Amino acid sequence: MIPPDPHAAQLAAKPLTRHSIDVLGGTTELWTYGPAGTTTPAPTILLVHGFRGDHHGLEPIAARLAAHTVIVPDLPGFGISTPLSVTHDIVGYSRWLRELVDALDVDGPLVVLGHSFGSIIVSAALADGLEAERVVLVNPIAAPALSGPRGILTRLAVFYYRVGAWLPQRAGFAWLRLGIVTRFISVTMAKTKHRALRRWIHDQHARFFGAFSNRAVVLEAFEASVSNDIPEFAAAIHAPTLLIAGDRDDITPVAAEERLATLIPDARLVVLGGVGHLIHYERPVAAARAIEEFLAEERTA
Repeated sequence: MIPPDPHAAQLAAKPLTRHSIDVLGGTTELWTYGPAGTTTPAPTILLVHGFRGDHHGLEPIAARLAAHTVIVPDLPGFGISTPLSVTHDIVGYSRWLRELVDALDVDGPLVVLGHSFGSIIVSAALADGLEAERVVLVNPIAAPALSGPRGILTRLAVFYYRVGAWLPQRAGFAWLRLGIVTRFISVTMAKTKHRALRRWIHDQHARFFGAFSNRAVVLEAFEASVSNDIPEFAAAIHAPTLLIAGDRDDITPVAAEERLATLIPDARLVVLGGVGHLIHYERPVAAARAIEEFLAEERTA
């Protein structure tokens, strides 16, 4: 039995359209959630999800941004987007995002949001010339993954993916989709004590965490996710930027987020209590509120 989606009503209130755009030799699938019955103009927000996810992971935040048109693509090679014709490293993903935004040709201000690995992609694209009115980075990767509070888990992940690369093609693909590994990651990262919410989070990971095109894509993207971080690009991020962090994030400690806020020329940091790396699942209402306050502050500044 599939656990009920706690954001279903808010999501249903936003008109949904789906379309495809060909970018860099692959087809990117996008879901556009229109404003929920409002006539007040509001910036369009483009959401970029993290490693091993797809657009479903950011639906809770999209659902809570009622006044905005929200566009959520599946990353190339993940969900139902097809792989690129270039390597799925940070250079390739940065180029993909810039070309995607050009193809979207959004009418009016564009806000770009990245979660986790998506925060690195967004930061790299901004450093490479992506233009955005404002930027939001959720659970930003503010330090090398191996140096996080639980770096041992990242080292185990490196071993896991190296085994996936070493095995024969078919066996390696199956290894990288092991359900028991997905459940371990989900249990480790979820901090909420709410049993129904935990069940829903675990179900989301079980259903969507294995949605990738092939072994090469997931291995390239994993290498990119642990080999890069936002400080590499911070000085070149000139748009006003909101960082939303969790005080129990196992990947990036709050101290690193505070340092990142000093490296980006125009940044402010919001730290949510009692949550780790799954702000998009556990605290989307608080995240959306912080985003709305940030955008309102910029409009009236």
